[in-house]
Order: sequence, then structure tokens, then C-alpha cells
Amino acid sequence: MTSSDKPGTAADAPAETAEIAETAGTAGATPVAARDWATAASDPQYRAAVVDLLGALAYGELAAFERLAEDAKLAPTLADKAELAKMASAEFHHFERLRDRLAEIGEEPTGAMEPFVAAYDGFHRQTDPSDWLEGLVKAYVGDSIASDFYREVAARLDTDTRELVLAVLDDTGHAGFAVEKVRAAIDADPRVGGRLALWARRLMGEALSQSQRVVADRDALSTMLVGGVADGFDLAEVGKMFSRITEAHTKRMAALGLAA
Repeated sequence: MTSSDKPGTAADAPAETAEIAETAGTAGATPVAARDWATAASDPQYRAAVVDLLGALAYGELAAFERLAEDAKLAPTLADKAELAKMASAEFHHFERLRDRLAEIGEEPTGAMEPFVAAYDGFHRQTDPSDWLEGLVKAYVGDSIASDFYREVAARLDTDTRELVLAVLDDTGHAGFAVEKVRAAIDADPRVGGRLALWARRLMGEALSQSQRVVADRDALSTMLVGGVADGFDLAEVGKMFSRITEAHTKRMAALGLAA
């Protein structure tokens, strides 16, 4: 899944993790964010939530690989085609890491991914780009919103799972590539900017809706996020989280030369 540390990553997971650990530590309990997988997974609810999370991420990476491979067909030059193929390969390697991790903890990867197929496929059907530039904006803006959401969640995970999740959310190079190509297109024809700005706003809405659907459909995930398991968010924190995600989106739009 493509993400960008420049500009605007929504959450600084390690710093937030330290804050969670300090707060929970004062209450006399070791927070999940300070435990390793072997210790944290003794809680069956937490284990189920992590399996769901890894399953959702794994299918998201597989879908990103497929989409980038398709987008490469729309590339205007051979150099652009090769660049997207390289990014698609990076996404597939991320998928492999998640698949292997699921198998390592005794879960069947396909079964873990299956509950999320409909939500992801529905999102991609509803946001099918009509041209090369829309595909670039989708990968940069749409995927980055999802990555910001997962980074927020990662701050509350055990140390082993958090390390894996943050690793597979690393930018594959699409951010800088998308910014360069989109800004060049707008410089060449300023009218392109208005169309792409509307497209990016649609992506924002669809991506947030998809994240909410994924969580709402899975009891283990929703319980983890709202506090029943793994140092979850309270309602005030949920609001702050979405404010951070929105702020990061605004910064990415500015980097593209688009109005949020």
C-alpha cells in the first residue's frame, strides 16, 4: 500500500506508542503496545483482531499490486511503465510478508483475507480511474488515507505486529513519482487541476467510508479500536485521529498542486 512520509503522515506511531505505554503503566498494567506478540496473543480477542488486521492489509497489498500492474498499461512512456511495474513488485513483496506472517502464527492466509475482499473490490470498482493521471492520484491520495488509518492503529499493537505493519506501509516510491507527474500535467494544462481536485475529493470520501466499513463488519477490529482490547481509542481520540488523517490529506493535495 503506498504511503507518504512527505508530506503529511497522519500519525507518528513510535511517539504515540510511548505515550500509550506511559499512560497505561501508571494504571499498573502492561499495555499491549509494550508487549511482544507471544505475550499479547494470549488474549484471544486481541489475537482475532490482529488476524483481521493482517488479513485486511494483505488483501489490500494484493489489490494494490493488481491495480498498479493495470495502471502500467495506461502509462504514456516506457519509463513510466517500468516505474509502475517496480512499484507493483514492491506491493507484492509487502503482500508476501503479511501472508507469511499469518502462516507463521498458525492462520490460513486466504481465510484471513476473504472477509475483506468485498469491501476492497467495491472500493476499486467505485473509484476506477478513467486515465493515467487519475490512476496516479488514486494511488497517492486514496492509498495514503488508508495507510494513515493503519498507522494510527499500529500505535496500539504489540511490538512485533507494529513493526511489520509499519514496514509494509512504507512508501514504495509512488508519492514522489505521482507528485512530479501530476504537477507537470497541471503546468502543461491548468484545466487538469480542477478535474483532478474533484477526483481526489471523491477518493477521500470513498476511502474513509471503506475504512469504516471494514472496521464495522468485524467485531474483533471494532472492539480493539474503541477500547475493549489493546489500549483502544476513546471517542475523543477517534475524532482526533480522523482530524489528523484529514490534515494529512490536505497536505498531500497541496503537494499535488490541487485544492482540497
